[in-house]
Amino acid sequence: MLDRDLRIERKTKERIAANLANFAYDPYNYNFLRQVNCMTESNEKLVEFGVGGICNSCVDPENAAAITSCGGIPLIIQCLSSPVRNTVNYALGALYYICNESNKEEIVKPEVVDVIKMYAAAESVSVSFSNLANAFLDKHVSQI
Repeated sequence: MLDRDLRIERKTKERIAANLANFAYDPYNYNFLRQVNCMTESNEKLVEFGVGGICNSCVDPENAAAITSCGGIPLIIQCLSSPVRNTVNYALGALYYICNESNKEEIVKPEVVDVIKMYAAAESVSVSFSNLANAFLDKHVSQI
């Protein structure tokens, strides 16, 4: 019985996180999103939805500042090494939008840029990885 309850709880968490991530662009959901912490979960689905919500909401400068001030940048960078393609795509998109003059040193480190360059060169594996990585490099690295 306990195993079944844990599976139901996991599925419920995943569904809630997915819904919040899908509607993260809506300012109505910003406060709810700020209360959810999926990025430190061992469940890859929750991490995927968490970074998806970050990606969808970080275009808003207030959300980007909240993500940055809560230590979100290292967690997003960790997502670049995820085995889940959507997680990597969301991480690349989030870094593109979050990176600015106040946090550029934290994001544009040689080891991070190397990973992003690897994705930029991986067009045959994933066009979306390549496009997002190239957009990041064009906007944030070519200026250095």
